[in-house]
Amino acid sequence: MSSTETEQSPQKPAQQQGFFGNLIFNIAIPVVIMSYLSSEEYLGPMWSVVVALAFPLGYGLYDLKISKKVNAFSVLGVISVLLTGGISLLKLPSEYMAIKEASIPAILGIAVLATQFSKKPLVKLMILNDQIVNWDKLNATLSEKNKHKEFSQKIAVSSYIVAASFFLSSALNYFLAKWILVSEPGTTAYTEELGRMTALSYPVIVIPSMILLVGALIYLFKQIGKCTGEPIETFLHQ
Repeated sequence: MSSTETEQSPQKPAQQQGFFGNLIFNIAIPVVIMSYLSSEEYLGPMWSVVVALAFPLGYGLYDLKISKKVNAFSVLGVISVLLTGGISLLKLPSEYMAIKEASIPAILGIAVLATQFSKKPLVKLMILNDQIVNWDKLNATLSEKNKHKEFSQKIAVSSYIVAASFFLSSALNYFLAKWILVSEPGTTAYTEELGRMTALSYPVIVIPSMILLVGALIYLFKQIGKCTGEPIETFLHQ
């Protein structure tokens, strides 16, 4: 086995572990706890929220420690969990939860649009980062063919697509929270609704947003080919 194959082999299991870790700690465990342990005979509505949210919070902090990198997405994730816990424990009206659910993806959408005018557009970090694309080789080819300006315009288009995915997520988050959270905050029924909202967030919100993100990635791959005249595989890390 070559050294390249040896270096690459852990990457796929690590990616799978990250996916399943997010699924288990951010969705599955909190949903089970809030749905089935929120009655007074078990944890009660307040403690079930605390215990349920401890898992995504702990996993987020653990991921930060392992990756040894602090990025906006991880920080926003931790803040989102803390806000959910705070709003629930303070028994604030469900409107606050709906606004919180909508605000996080809206902030990301605004950030994508704002940074597209900077030297480091956020869309590059999200869907076309250094782990995927060999930017030194791509930039050299774009300079050789005098296509930098044209490709920058294509990145701007992809930024609109990515921003649209976040704004869609923001709207869906808000309406999902308004639709599900109808009980009095601090009650067992409210905590169970919070669990139901968490469970539905994946199929209702994440999947449509991911479709747009994948669409933006495919669009950029095609534009790389058109601007350079070479297959996209030329500029991908092997």
